[in-house]
Order: sequence, then C-alpha cells, then structure tokens
Amino acid sequence: MFFKRNKINSGSAEFPVDGWERDLLKELATASLKEQRRARRWGIFFKLLGFAYLTVLLVLWLPDKLPDTGLKPGGKHTAVVEVKGVIASDSEASADKVIGSLRNAFEDPKTKGVILRINSPGGSPVQSGYINDEIIRLKKKYPDTPVYAVVTDLCASGGYYIAVAADKIYVDKASVVGSIGVLMNGFGFVGSMDKLGVDRRLVTAGENKAIFDPFSPLKPTDVAHMQKMLERIHQQFIDTVKAGRGERLKESKEIFSGLFWTGEESIELGLADALGSSSYVAREVIGAEELVDFTEKEDMLERFAKRLGAGATASLTQILGAAQTPALR
Repeated sequence: MFFKRNKINSGSAEFPVDGWERDLLKELATASLKEQRRARRWGIFFKLLGFAYLTVLLVLWLPDKLPDTGLKPGGKHTAVVEVKGVIASDSEASADKVIGSLRNAFEDPKTKGVILRINSPGGSPVQSGYINDEIIRLKKKYPDTPVYAVVTDLCASGGYYIAVAADKIYVDKASVVGSIGVLMNGFGFVGSMDKLGVDRRLVTAGENKAIFDPFSPLKPTDVAHMQKMLERIHQQFIDTVKAGRGERLKESKEIFSGLFWTGEESIELGLADALGSSSYVAREVIGAEELVDFTEKEDMLERFAKRLGAGATASLTQILGAAQTPALR
C-alpha cells in the first residue's frame, strides 16, 4: 500500500507533507483567521464605546453652554439670568458669569424682557457693584427691554445691591430681603498660642502691613482703620440703594442698619414692589410667557477642579483668617 504525499515548495527546496500535517496546518490557519476576526471585532467594539462616551460627554456639556430655547419659531420670550449663591469672583454668581449671561439675554432679538432671578446671601461688594453697573448700562443701551428682579428665598446684602438696578423687584411673601450692611470677620489665635507656648515671629516692612493678623494682638488703631473703611463701603451701598429705589423707599433708620425682613414687609418699606414669581412676571408683566434660561453654567471640568482644589483652599484660608476682605452679608 502506498500513501500519497503532498509537497510544499519553499524556495528551491521541497518538503513532503503527510495528511495529518496538512490537517494541522489547516487548523492553525483557521485559528489564526478566527483570532484576527475576534481582534477586529473587539477593536470595533472599543471604538464604538469610546465614541458613545464622547457623545454622552458632549450631550452633558452642550446644555450648559446653550440657552434653553424650546420656543415656537418667531416667538418672543422672557430671558432668565440666575444669581444663585455667594457672589464672588470664583463662584457661580461671579460678575463675569452674570454679566456675560445678561449681555446674551439683552442681545437676543427675541428677548421681550429680562428676569434676574436672585437667591443669594450676598458676597463681594466689588462683584456686586460690577453687576449693578452693567445692568444700568444695558438698560440704557436697550431701553425697550425691561429688566425685573425676582427674589426666591433670599436677597440679602450683595444680592440686594444687584436687585436695586432692576426696574422693579418682585418677591414672595416669605422671601428674606435686606441686610444692607458690610462686615469683615476672621479669627484670633493669640490666646491659644499663649496656652501652647508658641511665639509669633513676624517681620514686616511697613508698620501696618500685618494689620488684622490673626496671630497678633488686635490693635485699637487697626479696628479704627477697618471701621472707617467699612463705613465708606456701607455708604456706597446706601447711595446705590437710594439711586435704584428712589422715592419708593420709606423713611426708616432701620433700613440701612443691616436688618432684613420678609417679602411682605420689604414691600411696605419700599425695598420691593410687589409679590410675584418668575412665571407670573413673564406672563402678566412682560407679556412673554415662555422662559429661556441664559444663565452661564459651569462645565464639568470647572466643577471638578473647584471641588477638589479651590474649595479646600478657600476653607483653609478662611480658618486661618488670611482672607480679610469686606463682604456684603
């Protein structure tokens, strides 16, 4: 009996291949092809997964950058800009964010009126002043576009500093309004250091460079200087409120004492004009019921960075009393 033998050419040499060897080569070739197909399928899968991930990120990011415009074509709307939380340069209610949002709202040709929706305990007098000034400028530039402040829970200090620039202020009967005053606070650790036996070693160029240093005794001259500065900022606040509210303000020494009142009481004192929510003002006052939110939102990277870094730094600075800046609160 004879067995047929196949041959495989390799250059000039020939190698005989038996039947089992041929089958083995076929199996190896088939397995290699299957592995290549499997690798291609996994590659396609991971590419699609990456694309889906990027799509989700884009969907989450875009609503923060674009105004909510679910309107009928050609229709007018009421623009809404939020002032929410503490007013500071690194917060959601910073002057940069609020002013940018206001400009976009006023510039939109479909905007019939603007609502400044406020829920803030106050904050930086500088940031509040920037926003107040910009509202007044935009009112002059767009005289046919009214702007109204609508208070939700809280409109105190810096929040009210902003509100008085609006044409009218609407509140809820239970809103908290007022607190027209200025404060500066911190901590003193002198007694604790004495108990621990720790000496403060401080060298300055300029006799007042270490004013209000939390590790040094408080000097009467330091307090007098700070009080004078706070009173000047307070007077600026008072002048801004009087300019914005005019004859609507009632004569009362308590108005500028730092006290605050309910929404109903604020109307009686002339701090506010009437009761009303955002939807009420849009529908009954402006005449454009559709609300479009123009508030500039923080993107995800900003939120992440702020929570990890800036938040911890601000807390530590506040504890050590290193940030001694006036606040409208």
